[in-house]
Amino acid sequence: MITIENLHAQVEGKKILNGIDLDVKSGEVHAIMGPNGSGKSTLSSVIAGHHDYEVTEGTMLLEGEDLSEMSAEERAHKGIFLSFQYPVEIPGVSVTNFIKTAINANRKAHGLENMPANEMLKKIREKSALLEIDSRFLSRSLNEGFSGGEKKRNEIFQMAMLEPKLSILDETDSGLDIDALKIVANGVNKLRSKDNAIIVITHYQRLLEYIVPDFVHVLFDGKIVKSGTKDLALELEAKGYDWIKELV
Repeated sequence: MITIENLHAQVEGKKILNGIDLDVKSGEVHAIMGPNGSGKSTLSSVIAGHHDYEVTEGTMLLEGEDLSEMSAEERAHKGIFLSFQYPVEIPGVSVTNFIKTAINANRKAHGLENMPANEMLKKIREKSALLEIDSRFLSRSLNEGFSGGEKKRNEIFQMAMLEPKLSILDETDSGLDIDALKIVANGVNKLRSKDNAIIVITHYQRLLEYIVPDFVHVLFDGKIVKSGTKDLALELEAKGYDWIKELV
């Protein structure tokens, strides 16, 4: 799905990523863990094409296609989805209208007509039912007055509707209580398939109790310093991150 080799990136002249190698195949879930400042959110932003970050070395290929010259919008149209750590509020734009606009913009980029209204409505009903989302929620202004759990559930709803090839969940467990965490994780698990891939970025092992990864990678000082199975997350939970310094 995505292959990253020797990726170096900086922001405002400050080096953040120092040689990332990562290969995520279709059907896989990879978790990326690490302390604050290790480069986790930077990695997600660089993959998604955030304009503030400059790639100085290395390659990123999505299904063999070079992402280096693509804008964030082009990458989204190619199937990359980023769930933001802090979703923005858009007063006056309903959840439904936002997702309709996003889907039709994506279809336009692929030379397709707007999705017919009846087909759009059917899809909205199917995905909201899948994620146990009340229809009243869909008429609310995007993220305005939403709780942390509602914001994250809304992002998973967007993911369900857009059906991306690669989904990057950047600390989607941030600020969630255990009930909200279970709801969000349940949604993600329902959307896992052999045709997509998911990268989960998190500080804590607790999310990985509900979204079980195929691989866990530890990011430290802009590099992946250790990779393993879900057991690696348990080891981090027990030891903390200080012992990682010994691996550098």
